[in-house]
Formats: sequence, structure tokens, C-alpha cells
Amino acid sequence: MPWSRAELEEAFAHYQRTVSRCVELGDWNGFADLFTEDATYVEHAFGDFDGREAIRTWVTRTMSAFPGSRMTSFPANWYVIDEDRGWVICEIDNPMEDPGDGSEHAAANITILHYAGDNLWSREEDAYNPMNFLAAAKKWCRAAEAVGRLPDDAREWLSRMGGQPAA
Repeated sequence: MPWSRAELEEAFAHYQRTVSRCVELGDWNGFADLFTEDATYVEHAFGDFDGREAIRTWVTRTMSAFPGSRMTSFPANWYVIDEDRGWVICEIDNPMEDPGDGSEHAAANITILHYAGDNLWSREEDAYNPMNFLAAAKKWCRAAEAVGRLPDDAREWLSRMGGQPAA
């Protein structure tokens, strides 16, 4: 079913407001609630998730652990809307909090959303180069360590990812 541009614009704005609220609250259940019960989420590094509850399990686990837990917002740098097919395609930035030295660390992904009506999405796919995220998070860890602010969860993550913080 074709959707009006106005409905797709509002649904995408609702999506963005919900993500911002999830970051603010540290609770990602609202993100999962943006999807239909039978939605598909394609995540290139973590795999595919079928159904709202599988999305919920994945997103709450991922965003409560480093590096997701240190990401401060997920703004859309740009987006396009395909009214005839109900798609919204955008570039999402993933900035991390200040590690303590004022430096900026981020990586971006392309998000493809398929609209299902009533502010719900039936599919999301996040396409990105995982190496860009790995490099950004490692640099964040090294910057935090240099100013004595590397949290234990980030130190453990860095060790698992083959990087060593400064001694």
C-alpha cells in the first residue's frame, strides 16, 4: 500500500523521537515497540532477528553493554523517502560520549526501514562496515585511558577485541 509522504515523514520523526527517548532513559524497550510483532531486523554484524521480542532481546542487550552504552544519540545525517513502497533510507550517526579529553568518536550506518502503518515498521536493516565501529570504539577506549577514565566494561571489551589499554 502506498503511504503519503506526510505519514512517512511523521512515522520517521516518531522513530527518531523514540530512539532519543530510549537513549535518555537507558531503556530500549520503546525501540522494540516501534516494530510489528512479526518484523524482521537485519543486522550485518549480529545476524537477523525475527519478531518484535527477538528485536527487544537483542537491542536491550546490545545497548546496555559497551560500546552501545556509551553512544549518546543516533541522529539521521540525511534521509530519503520512497512513498510508493513505504521505505525510509537514512544515514545514522553513532557518536560516543566524550571520553574525557574533548575528542569525538563516531561511526555511521545506513538504515533501511519499511513502513507497516500506525507508526510501526515491518523491517529494519542496518548496513555498515563493522571495522569502522571497531576502530572508533578502540580510539575512544585509548582516549579514555589516557585521561584515567576508562570504565571496566570498556577495558574488558578492549581486551576481548585484541586491543590493550595503556598500562
